[in-house]
Amino acid sequence: MRNVYYKYNEKTKMYDRVFPSRRERLLTTLRSMLFCLLLGVAGYGIMLLVLGTPENVEELREENVRLRGQYMLLSQRVDEAMEVMDDICQRDDNLYRVMFMADPVPSDVRNASYTGTNRYEAFEDLDNADLVIATTQKLDALSRQLYIQSKSFDEVVDFYKNHEDMLRHLPAIQPVSNKDLKRMASGYGYRIHPIYQTRIFHEGMDFSCDIGTPVYATADGVVKKARRESGYGYIIVIDHGYGYETRYAHLKSFNVKQGQRVQRGQTIALSGNSGRSTGPHLHYEVLQRGRHVNPANYYFMDLDADQYEEMIRMADNHGKVLD
Repeated sequence: MRNVYYKYNEKTKMYDRVFPSRRERLLTTLRSMLFCLLLGVAGYGIMLLVLGTPENVEELREENVRLRGQYMLLSQRVDEAMEVMDDICQRDDNLYRVMFMADPVPSDVRNASYTGTNRYEAFEDLDNADLVIATTQKLDALSRQLYIQSKSFDEVVDFYKNHEDMLRHLPAIQPVSNKDLKRMASGYGYRIHPIYQTRIFHEGMDFSCDIGTPVYATADGVVKKARRESGYGYIIVIDHGYGYETRYAHLKSFNVKQGQRVQRGQTIALSGNSGRSTGPHLHYEVLQRGRHVNPANYYFMDLDADQYEEMIRMADNHGKVLD
């Protein structure tokens, strides 16, 4: 629709319609076209400043695709590194630390995460925020586990340095002379009680022997008890350090006293039949950090592999205990 213009006439006091000339109409059209052109150029310039040329925009898209691919590859490699880290942790807990009788590293320590402020807030505005944040979290977890594992290996090295001293304090021989294994009476585990005729858990091993047979300390340590106790009769308890204790029960007499230091192989008592017992024998226990363990697992300085298997077979075939 064409625009209609009017002009006020002073003489007639009325508005007269104005008909612009062709030249004026042409100038008006040119001005409009020029304005639109300038507006378009300005918009294009702003677009170039913000986004760059079309070629640059395409390059940015390609670069973004490459970066995403690289992050996905990095995330995959971090997953592989974490699998290796898990294997190292398993070896540390179940092999290296077990060799030195050390407790495993607690799982809540190994898997501890960073707390406090949001460490990944700066990545939330990125195009691939989920991928970037997830990969960064994995790297942080791997870094934390590496630190914990490094400290654990430092402890293992210290254990190794003290290994020789620890071996002297490890109950590693039988408490009586038993090279031919003929003194084996009953092993560790559930047995029929000789007096009550009920199935009970036998917390040690019984060695049949004549009254007056020498009883040996199975490792270096300090005598914690040398006295008479109900059920056990005359008993000796030795604290070997490193979480280990040994008990020798139903004795006839003592060769040591409380507080005395003893060495592996030293005669500490003579066997007997004191306490609640159905015949002369030695009852022997090994405790690790207050819990009973199978003494048969600690005779590695006394028996070879064949002798060990034979001893285990004989112990398992005895259904009763002597105390």
